[in-house]
Formats: sequence, C-alpha cells, structure tokens
Amino acid sequence: MALTPVEPGMVATIVTHLEMRDRPRPAPVPPAPLRLVPWKTPDLAAYRTLFRRVGAPWLWFSRLVMTDSALTAILHDPAVEVYAVTDPRGTEVGLLELDFRSLPDCELSFFGLVPELGGKGLGRWLMAQAKSLAWRKGVERFWVHTCTLDSPAALTFYLRSGFVPYGREIETFVDPRLAGILPRDAAPHVPLLDQSAA
Repeated sequence: MALTPVEPGMVATIVTHLEMRDRPRPAPVPPAPLRLVPWKTPDLAAYRTLFRRVGAPWLWFSRLVMTDSALTAILHDPAVEVYAVTDPRGTEVGLLELDFRSLPDCELSFFGLVPELGGKGLGRWLMAQAKSLAWRKGVERFWVHTCTLDSPAALTFYLRSGFVPYGREIETFVDPRLAGILPRDAAPHVPLLDQSAA
C-alpha cells in the first residue's frame, strides 16, 4: 500500500461521482419551513455571498475565483437554473444549482444549506425539490459529485437519495485559505499546512 505525499500548501481530496439513471417514483416532499426562490439572472455579488456562506466550511471556492464574465456566462445561461433557499424571514440559507447544458444529462452542480441548518432533515426536503426540478425536462441521467472535504454525511445522503457511485478520482489544489480566498479558520476539519502553521 503506497502513500502519495501532498505538498504543504496543497489540499488533496477523493472525489466520488454518482448518478441516477432512472426517474424516481413520485414521493411526498418532506415538510420544511423553507422556500425555493428561482434566481433567473443572479446578481454575482449576491450569488458569491450565498456560495461562500454555504460552501466555506467545505472549502468551496471555484465560483469565488472565476472572473465576472466567466461566472456570468454560466449563471445567466438559460440552461442553468439557480435557486436560493430562503427561511420564513426571507433570509437566504441554501443554494441549489442545476445544469442542463449537456442534455440529456443534468448535473446537480451545487447543493447545500448553511451549517446552522445541518442535521435537521432539511436536506431531504431540498433533495426532493432538486429531483423534481431535474427530471421534469426529459433528463435521462442526473449526476453529482462529492468529496472527502464535504460533510461526512454527504456521501451517505446521496446514496440514500438514490444516486449510485460510478467513479472516483483524487483531486489536489492550492489551499484557498492560503490565497485569502477563504478565511484561515474555514474548514477546520482540513489541516492547514503552511509555513506559518509551524
């Protein structure tokens, strides 16, 4: 058994790809005090703020380093659907993004709630919404990927939601906390290895 060194300043994660090839049978949507609000042409600052609130604990950074033009090209594409999850006060507490640009595939690009809502069963409500929205457009394959930086419950959640794993990869990238993209205290479950950590 061999170990692969990861250089200081880098992060490594195992990415698992999952798919759903059969439209799920209709099921009752679990109750939740939340609402799904379509963002037809999201404001980039509002989108990045919500993306950061939901994803910083898991080192989501991809959309934070994109140029405005690259991000606009994705988010304003009519084949990409972005939804904010709001609480009863109208505060944005979650993000759902579906990408239909490669039909008949639909990618569950981003899916998550702010950390304060974790462990309350609200993810099941959001997944029910995601499946309903994804399969209404003649989709033949609904897919997602997760990684070992994500919540420890994420992979099991996707499996219970009906996704089947079909591939795995190792991804390495420069730690976004060292570049100042995310705060140094983000994702405390991932050790920060740099000169100042010594």
